[in-house]
Amino acid sequence: MNIKQNIKRLKNWTISLGTRRTASYWLGFIVFIESSFFPVPGDVLYIPMSLLRPKKAYHYAFIATVCSILGGILGWYIGAYAYDSIARPVLEFYDKYDYFQALQTHITQEMLVVCIFLSGLFHIPPIKMTTLFAGAMDIPLWLFATTSLIARGARFYFFAWLIQRFGSQVLSFISKQWKWVLFTGLIAFGLIYGLFSTVLKYYLNF
Repeated sequence: MNIKQNIKRLKNWTISLGTRRTASYWLGFIVFIESSFFPVPGDVLYIPMSLLRPKKAYHYAFIATVCSILGGILGWYIGAYAYDSIARPVLEFYDKYDYFQALQTHITQEMLVVCIFLSGLFHIPPIKMTTLFAGAMDIPLWLFATTSLIARGARFYFFAWLIQRFGSQVLSFISKQWKWVLFTGLIAFGLIYGLFSTVLKYYLNF
């Protein structure tokens, strides 16, 4: 069985966790490990759970945000202190090690902060890659955690708002209006990043 088939089975298993009585705990666990090494994004569990129980959407968003940040901090520590023993095997598994090594010589810390934000908000690049990279590149932990909190919180709470407002129609809405959703997201990113960059530049001397 190849890697794609294994990941598909893992994705189906992850989705099935949403129907369990312990779904909230599983949600926290999945988004936690996703931030370091798990190949399946937490959204595949978070969104179905929120659609199934719309009144709990914000509660699930809180769990997902907190656990994602904690998992990201674990990933940061792995990148900073266990690069060869843990981070490298993870990167090699995803066939990203050579790319990762090449990127280290070309990316600045400020550019990496942008990547962390984009990763947390849009999953571009995958969040597990940026958490490991942030630790390996000596991004200050507080800066990494703050950037991740803003981006991940915005993503999860935005989905919670959509689900409470549109219910099960949210998936149809996103699929039909994805250009406007993306456009709005990019505008929001530009505004938040502009403010964030100003704080970093003029007050924190980053």
